[in-house]
Amino acid sequence: MSISSINYSSSVLGAQIRNINQQLTDLSTQLATGKLSQNYSGMGTNEGFAIAGRSQLSNIAAYTDTITNVNVNINLANTALQSLTTIRNTVQTGSASTAQDLNVNGQTVAQNTAASQFGSMVGVLNTQSGNRYLFSGTAFNTQSVANAGDIINGTTTQAGFKTVMAERQAADLGANGMGRLVQTQPTASSVKVSEDVAGSPFGLKIKAVSSTLTGATVTGPSGSPVSFSVDLNGVNPNDGDKLSVQFTLPDGSTEQIDLTASTATPTPIGSFAIDATTPGNTAANLNTALNTAITKLANTSLVAASAITAGDNFFNTASSAIGAPVNNQAAPPAPISGATALSGASPSNSISPGFAVGDTITVNGTTLTFVNSGATGNQLNVGDSIQTLMSKIDQITGTSKPSTVHGGSITINTDDAASLNITTSNSGALNALGFGSTPVTATQPPLRVGSSPASSATTLVNGSANTVKWYTGNDGPGSPRSTAMARVDDSVTVQYGAQANEDAIRQQLQAIAVFGTFSTSPTSQYAGGQVSALSLRVTQSLTKQPGQQHLEDIQTDLAMAQNTMKDASTRQTQAKAQLQSIIDQAESASPDQVASEILSLQNALQASYQVTSNLAQLSLVKFL
Repeated sequence: MSISSINYSSSVLGAQIRNINQQLTDLSTQLATGKLSQNYSGMGTNEGFAIAGRSQLSNIAAYTDTITNVNVNINLANTALQSLTTIRNTVQTGSASTAQDLNVNGQTVAQNTAASQFGSMVGVLNTQSGNRYLFSGTAFNTQSVANAGDIINGTTTQAGFKTVMAERQAADLGANGMGRLVQTQPTASSVKVSEDVAGSPFGLKIKAVSSTLTGATVTGPSGSPVSFSVDLNGVNPNDGDKLSVQFTLPDGSTEQIDLTASTATPTPIGSFAIDATTPGNTAANLNTALNTAITKLANTSLVAASAITAGDNFFNTASSAIGAPVNNQAAPPAPISGATALSGASPSNSISPGFAVGDTITVNGTTLTFVNSGATGNQLNVGDSIQTLMSKIDQITGTSKPSTVHGGSITINTDDAASLNITTSNSGALNALGFGSTPVTATQPPLRVGSSPASSATTLVNGSANTVKWYTGNDGPGSPRSTAMARVDDSVTVQYGAQANEDAIRQQLQAIAVFGTFSTSPTSQYAGGQVSALSLRVTQSLTKQPGQQHLEDIQTDLAMAQNTMKDASTRQTQAKAQLQSIIDQAESASPDQVASEILSLQNALQASYQVTSNLAQLSLVKFL
């Protein structure tokens, strides 16, 4: 019999001691690091949850960075918008004041202030966050607005707003200074006033005429071009009898001239003298008084309205398609109106030829079909009015400015001139509406007087080739807010873009530019009336109007984006705590538990060492 020697290193007991030592080492590492293991394999079965949780924490960290950056942009944009509000209030206060003292340049103190504030507003609109222009939409690397000096005064190759406004004023006043109206006396007892050219966008447009003149015959307004006449028929009116004429101005406002027959001496302002002995002289006096009143209206309110309209021509990205004047069947001398029917047997208040059942009109890809009656959706009854058709077209284009019909001419307005496209299966009927060719498209802004000299021009044309483009950012279709988007949570995005050509911003910039650029002759008898009429219109332009976008609307949109991000951030903070708890449970080692295990192992190791020591001293003699 042989007895094998006891080898400590190869014994089961030795292996157990080494295992205990390894466990002690692992537990010491856990105690020092707080982690169950330094590699995934040692983490246990729950490590899969920890890995997924860590990935989600990484996403949350990215969202947090995005939210921080977007909030910086929104805060800067809000600061800019608040500055615009301050500028608006400053200019509005000045325009609403009654001070009309003109300096040597033909401007008031309030106008000088507006010119300065225009430059400030341009600077605000070119606000940057890092290398991002906040009011350029998707073109965030591009300056939002051209330099203030270039916008007003132009460059060496392109006209600025001052030139556009001067051209428009000349075109609206006309060579005779009467707002493109022609005044005559067909007979010794009559007077006649007519527009110079049918369908012209310039000057005063005759809207309505009413009279209490005893024995007089009033004709019109009617015809093409539109005119009216008053024939006293050789009979003197009574003292206090009145002639009233309403005019539509280029900015859409209306003004009325009232002329009262009077026997007073001297003849009061706004009256015409009755010649008791010679009625023909009374007609001449009426003609002179009418001429004086029209000239004053043209050189005051019309000039102001012209400046406002020039601002719209230059700054407004919306545009329109204008048809030629058309008469109706029932009264050929009478122009069509919104009530004129789209079809009807002659004679009737309808266009000819009219639309028939089955005809179509396609607007920007949407087709309107004519039916006999009971039209619904994208249908029209053949007997519907022109106004109904325009309303349907406006619904499709989404224009912010309704289409109109005046003086027999239909004007189809659109906010996106590049997209307007109208075709029809009945070209004859479309021609009867005043549109001689298809497709019907809109004149691209900015709009300039179409010919020289401007005083006899009859059209507006696309001036983009030779006119400063004031807005240089993105101007494509779609919501300005959607031009900047960010994902702030797994299923949440926010939109925070802005564009300097948004209606609220553009209208303010436009009004301030008009007020700060307009000037008149300090010695002109009409200077005070011009500035007063302009101030009134600018004040109204800078006043919040129902249905229009306001600066506060943009701020509200941005605030909603911030609220959305705040809610997302709150959810993410809660999720971070939960995810961290899952990770900790899967990977973290409890110090108390580890310490207890270490103590237990130390006791076991001590016992193992004791046994090992006793075994090491064992001899054959002691064994036997």
